[in-house]
Amino acid sequence: MLMQDELKQQQVQKKVNAKWAFQMLASLSWFASVLIYGSFEIGDCLQLVAASAWTASNIIDYYS
Repeated sequence: MLMQDELKQQQVQKKVNAKWAFQMLASLSWFASVLIYGSFEIGDCLQLVAASAWTASNIIDYYS
């Protein structure tokens, strides 16, 4: 029974890690696209703030 619980926990951790990795990839891509685009009007700045907040949220989630 204990081994099954450990196996389930490992499977959940792998799913969480994959989910976190894809979330991080998406948020960093969004962040980078705003920088590469190079236009810093108000809408672009707001998108940069949103991408930064999403990336920070992913980092906080990973360490909590």
